[in-house]
Amino acid sequence: MRQYDPDLTPPWKRQAPAPEVPAEPDLVVEEVTTGFCGAVIRCEKTAQGPTVTLEDRFGKHRVFPMEPRGFLLEGRVVTLIRPRAAAPTGPRRTASGSLALPQARARVARAGRIYVEGRHDAELVERVWGDDLRIEGVVVEYLEGIDDLPAIVRDFSPGPDARLGVLVDHLVPGTKESRIAAEVTGEHVLIVGHPYIDVWEAVKPSSVGIPAWPTVPRGQDWKTGVCRALGWPENTGAAWQRILSSVRSYKDLESALLGRVEELIDHVTVGGPAGP
Repeated sequence: MRQYDPDLTPPWKRQAPAPEVPAEPDLVVEEVTTGFCGAVIRCEKTAQGPTVTLEDRFGKHRVFPMEPRGFLLEGRVVTLIRPRAAAPTGPRRTASGSLALPQARARVARAGRIYVEGRHDAELVERVWGDDLRIEGVVVEYLEGIDDLPAIVRDFSPGPDARLGVLVDHLVPGTKESRIAAEVTGEHVLIVGHPYIDVWEAVKPSSVGIPAWPTVPRGQDWKTGVCRALGWPENTGAAWQRILSSVRSYKDLESALLGRVEELIDHVTVGGPAGP
């Protein structure tokens, strides 16, 4: 009895599998559907499947799914695959740029803390500085806003062995945030901030694949306005995951945020013991 073949396409009409090519950085390919041509910037694993980011000669970034027969390489149809991780050839560094310590164990948490405004801030700090924070025994917590910051600091009671650092969004002269921050003083508490309306803006637009962060009219929810201006679905949670997934290291963040987080880590790790 002939075995049933669910594919009714005659054998002579079936397409041969395309060669698989590792999507190594700087490999130049053309996406077959859109004709977008560019060099490979990075590959990522997402819930929908692996994707590749291409950069054209004008510096524009586009993200494409790595589908079979989805690209042209020197005129040939190919299937891009994620490259194998190369064996390390030198000292490994963390996402923050620090030298990784392979044998280092996470320390017992210090009494000191770093507070940030919201969950997105905390996830971004963990993304880049997570390895460093665990080695130093530093815990990051989020506050859901800073309206009650003076009372929160009083309850925490910062001291020599329990230092407190606070990262504030949009800390510029004349803002509500600057007035609240000015109410908090003390030798063992440090409040620093960045100029961005939201921590989303601290991610470089080029890393996200956009030309710039849009300007959102006053009175409109900023995150929702960003999604509308960029043509993204108005789902700020999904938008944030898209932004966060584009952050691979400190190089994807603006210096105005990098320096402030480093200040906070230095502040809370001075003096206070963290245990072995």
